[in-house]
Formats: sequence, C-alpha cells, structure tokens
Amino acid sequence: MSKDIGQMLEDAKVLSNFQVGEARRQASASGEPLDRCMTRLGYIAQDELLKFLSETFNLPVAEISAELVEAGIVEIVPPDVASKFRVFPLRRQGRLLSLAMANPADYYAVDDIKFITGLEVQPFVATEGMIKDAIAKYYDSSAEALERLMKDFEEEEVQVVEEQEDTDPSGITENAPVVKLVNTIIADAVKRRASDIHIEPYEKTLRVRYRIDGTLYEVMSPPHRMRGAIISRLKIMAELDIAEKRMPQDGNIKIRVQERTIDLRLSTLPTIYGEKIVLRILDKGNLNIDLQKFGFEERALKNFERAIRAPWGMVLVTGPTGSGKTTTLYSALSAINSPDANIITAEDPVEYNLDGINQVNVHEAIGFSFASALRAFLRQDPNIIMVGEIRDQETAGIAVKAALTGHLVLSTIHTNDAPSTISRLIDMGIQPFLVSAAVKLIVAQRLVRRICTHCKEPITIHPEALEELGASPVDLAGAVIQHGKGCDHCGGTGYAGRQGLYEVMPVTPAIARMVLDHSSVEEIKVKATEEGMLSLRSDGIQKVRKGVTTVEEVIRETSRH
Repeated sequence: MSKDIGQMLEDAKVLSNFQVGEARRQASASGEPLDRCMTRLGYIAQDELLKFLSETFNLPVAEISAELVEAGIVEIVPPDVASKFRVFPLRRQGRLLSLAMANPADYYAVDDIKFITGLEVQPFVATEGMIKDAIAKYYDSSAEALERLMKDFEEEEVQVVEEQEDTDPSGITENAPVVKLVNTIIADAVKRRASDIHIEPYEKTLRVRYRIDGTLYEVMSPPHRMRGAIISRLKIMAELDIAEKRMPQDGNIKIRVQERTIDLRLSTLPTIYGEKIVLRILDKGNLNIDLQKFGFEERALKNFERAIRAPWGMVLVTGPTGSGKTTTLYSALSAINSPDANIITAEDPVEYNLDGINQVNVHEAIGFSFASALRAFLRQDPNIIMVGEIRDQETAGIAVKAALTGHLVLSTIHTNDAPSTISRLIDMGIQPFLVSAAVKLIVAQRLVRRICTHCKEPITIHPEALEELGASPVDLAGAVIQHGKGCDHCGGTGYAGRQGLYEVMPVTPAIARMVLDHSSVEEIKVKATEEGMLSLRSDGIQKVRKGVTTVEEVIRETSRH
C-alpha cells in the first residue's frame, strides 16, 4: 500500500484535507513523524489512530514496552533495516518473528525481513512515532553511535587542501571537537560510498543523512547545540561568508581522504530552523567511464557507439536529475577523445576534469548561458561539443544548427523516455524537418541499485510483484531471480553500487519520416520497439533475469515510465 497514514485518514473521511495538510506542513518543518503531529494537534487521539490502523489492516496493535519486548530481539533485525522499513521486532517464537510495522501492506519489506532473518513474519500495526521511539530506545542511540564512530576516527584521515589560514572568526580551531566531528562525517560518508551528505536542522534535532546508491539513509543525529558550529565550520572550509545566513550560498571544498583527493560541492539553504547544508561528493576514483561496463544490451551499445563516432549530428541523453546522464556523456567523450579532435564542453558546473577536453563552466548570473557558450564554441573550430543541458529554444536552436553544419553535439534534456524527446524539441520551437535531420540517437536512462555480490541468493518472486512488473512467466523462464539478504559489506541493505537501465532509440529513416509526418509519441514508440528498441521496463526485466538488480528496484525506477 503506497498511501501514507495521512492519505488513508483523509480517504476514510476521518480527517479533513486541511487537517492532514497542516499536519504535513508541521511534520516537514519539525522532522516529527506525521502521526505524532496529528495527535499533538488534537486532530485524532493515539488510541483512535491505532484502532483505525488495526481495522484498516485487520491486524492486532503492537504493544511495545520493556516487559513485552524480548531481550536481545533487536539483534535479529539490523538497525538500518528497522529504520528503512519503519519496523521493530517484538519477540520470537520458534521460526515466527512478531514485528511491529508502520505499513504492514509493504510486502517488499516483509519479504526482505524474511530473507534477512530466515524467519516467518507475523505483522502487528504501530504508528511511525511508536516505532521511531522504540528504535531510539532499544537500539544504539545516535549519540552512542556518533561517539563510537568518532572514537575510531583517526585525525589524519581527512586533510583539507588549500584551506585559507586565519579565516575563522567563529573561534573554531583545528583542535575543536566540531572539527573532528565534521571530518568524521565526511570520512565516514566517503567510506560508505555516499554521493551526498545532508545536514538538516529542525526545531529540536539535527539530522545527518547520506545518499548511498540513490537512497537517503539517516545515519546520525549530532547534539542540536552543535548546529551553528558545524555549519560555520563547513562554510569556512568552503570559504563562504559565515555571517550571511539569509541567502543560499555555494562553494567548494577539496579534501584528502586516505591518499585520495576528493572535491566536495557545498550548497546552503536557509530554512526556518537554520541553514541546511548539502555536500555533493565528487570522487573521481569512483567515476566509471568505461562504456563496456555500463550494462548496455549488445544491440543498444552498438547503436550508441555508432552514433557518438559519427562525424556530425546530435546525440541526446534524457532522464530525471540523478539518473547518471552526465556520467554517460563523460563516458562517450572519453571513448571518442583523440589528439586530432577538438572537444569543448559547457557544464553547470563542471563535475569531473577530463584530460584532453576543454571544459567550461557556464555562469547564468553574468549572462554566460549555455546558448552564449555554444556561440563562442562555434568560433573555436570544434569537432565535438557537449552541452550540459538543453533548457530553452535558443540553446536547442543553436545546438541543432551546429549538428547540421558538421559538428557532433552531445547534450541532455529532461523527458520521461526517448520517443517523447522528439515532441519536446518540437514544443521548444524546433521545426520537425530540423529535428529529423539533426538528431541521430536518443538515450533514456535510469539508475537502479545492484544486488550485493556478497549476500546474493535466489528468491521466488511474489506474484503481486510479477504482475506489477508487467512481466509474464515466459519473460523470466529459466532465469534464477536474485536478491541480497543484507550483510556487512552492504550495510544490511542487500545492495552495493548502481546499474543503468537504458532505452536507446536511433532515429532511423522510418522514424525520421514519422517525425516529418507529425506522428504521435506513442506511434513513434511502437515503431522504435518494432525496430528492436528495448523500453526502460524491458531493459530492467533483462537486468532482473541476469541477477543484476531486483524486481522492486525496476518497478520503483520505471513506474512513471
């Protein structure tokens, strides 16, 4: 069941739209669970809420107390798993595990916990607030976990490169506890392969989350009193104005962790409880730019390589933010980079430095946009141009003309799939005859998490999951479907690393004629499929067959496709 408790109460006419909306607003601002906000506001009593959940799911209410929680039971379900699925183990009787759940209809969670524990699960209903309190009480507290992490941290693990001296008006010194805390957070995130660190202040708490393989995990809650010192320390490291707290700021930090130099891109955002900070970790050591290892199906890879090695034309990569579009373009550029090619890129901002390629940061604030960068590039005798993103008609028009005058143009664009990119360009004001002539190939992509190779094991697919995937038993006939049960290598998640799903559509003569004839997106999609294009969902099913990822990952990333 995808509905949260607020939507369920609204649908059942127990609470009004206004009440649920107000509770959501306060929950977002305070970091409290939604159910707790609803009870605190007096919209519904705790016992009434539990009765509603019990009747809705037809399950008994969990009783979480010191007398009823079995000693040592928390060792069965790892804390990361308990937090991720909003569950709490109550007791074990033989092979039966009694489990408090905020959403007992989450059969993915039930299946995962069955595999992790090797036990059958008997669900009980509880509110998210009850489960969060139980996790905080019976598992290691955030303060204890943080203290243990800092104790194991070596001072020399993180070194700030090129930090200015005597720029710390807040009085923070290199020996201050906050310096060690910040360095610990950064070093821990790098070790855990995080792509981003979120430091979020709320009314009474401070939350630190890492984005690992595309998913955010809460990892610690430092003392709230250290909020200002942590933010100031990070702003000093990025050489930002620590006195400016009303406007967003952006900066960069270069650090050395275990002999590796890593760039951090820092962004601040003023919220009602202080500045939120996000650190994007740019670790070139983790950058995979070998197209052969991306996971393209054989025919799709051949079509892609043929397009990027063409002397002219446009190759577009589409997908949501964070789907790996830039990495795909970097890989394409690396594959075709040679001493006899003049390659120029316009990016916002440049994420990784590539040898032998001229990379340019655009600055919209001073009028140096993608469009103006493109105009300048065409006076630089380029062979290959990469434009970070086509956002408007001006940029699209210049890019198309460049592609038609002997240049290979690579870029990204935001659409849901490959066929709809055609209509997006036409909606931008590009004439169909120009689109059909310039665009050679379109790639739509998503990222799914890879199954951890250390704890991979066969599973039987839940019938509801198979139906939701849209795959017939024939599609998966003979395949051994895999699943990660969780281990130390993957932090109990069952996943380690990510894998691309690709929908590669060459603009063949037949599709070009359809563009000229103003055919619909659906008609173009049908034709492309007839010509051998795998949709994102179909490519995902292939990855499930090969044991690369799970059914739920493919459903999650292609459900809007």
